[in-house]
Amino acid sequence: MTTATETKCACPKCSCMVSLETAIIADGKPYCSQACADGHPEGSTGCKKSGCGCG
Repeated sequence: MTTATETKCACPKCSCMVSLETAIIADGKPYCSQACADGHPEGSTGCKKSGCGCG
């Protein structure tokens, strides 16, 4: 049996894949960055990953 080590970032507009070992966990969900985990407060957009425009 294999165990998944990567999953999609839980931010709904983010397309990044994140390693479960390095993910930022918020409310039990994995996020690729602190901005995503915080829900992009104060109008911040994007997670600073190349080519991702989440926000």
